[in-house]
Amino acid sequence: MVYFPIGVISLAIGVLTTGIQTRFLFTKKPLKFKLSKLNPIKGIKNLFSTRQLVEVLKSLLKIIVLAVVIYRILKEQLVVIAQMMDINTISVATYVLNEIISMVLRIGMIFAAVAGFDFFFQRWKYEKDIKMSKEEVKEEYKQMEGDPKVKGKIKSLQQSMARSRMMQAVPDADVIIRNPTHFAVALRYDIDHDNAPVVVAKGQDYIALKIVEIAENSNVTVIENKPLARGIYASTPLGGQIPAEYYGVVAEILVEVFRMNKSWCRG
Repeated sequence: MVYFPIGVISLAIGVLTTGIQTRFLFTKKPLKFKLSKLNPIKGIKNLFSTRQLVEVLKSLLKIIVLAVVIYRILKEQLVVIAQMMDINTISVATYVLNEIISMVLRIGMIFAAVAGFDFFFQRWKYEKDIKMSKEEVKEEYKQMEGDPKVKGKIKSLQQSMARSRMMQAVPDADVIIRNPTHFAVALRYDIDHDNAPVVVAKGQDYIALKIVEIAENSNVTVIENKPLARGIYASTPLGGQIPAEYYGVVAEILVEVFRMNKSWCRG
């Protein structure tokens, strides 16, 4: 009976401190049967984990504290209790009860200190456990944003398809303006629909050479003008109209191209 109040208070403190740490979260997950729990190798590893070591130290500390406190109290009071044999039962019971309460309070204060240490340790351990490793961060990024390799392949495929559509528009261009081998822009001007010449294709290096090749095979006029080719390539997006600053130069080129095409058709 002497140990019953101590056990109840210890149990209450344990439940309270655990509840504060976990915000009184209740789950049935630990109760589910798992074959992995029967793995002896995993069990041995758990015995030597940091968490298990701390739990063992806590238990040992509680046992030592409990034993020392009880021993000291009993040692101090044993003679007194023995001398109270001739005193009435009620007085003895009252004295013993007061001593038990005093003992419980002492043990409770010590256990509260242990619980405080345990609270900060569990909080530190919890924050450490929820931190993600570099591999986990990469895996989560893949799940959220997609695999970079797959995205790269998709982007490459999209660029290839866009390039193919662009090349298909070259035969419909009115003129190709090139900077011998580095830049080429294909312009189309529909006087009924466009306010200004439109860039239907443009490219650099290999793409530029390919545009020129398709244009020559499709009998599209190719004009060499280095500053104009560079300027339109840098300033005008694909499908966009050329800037006003190039209207005059391009208009002269288109007039000459239309004149050449009419002469060619008559011939």
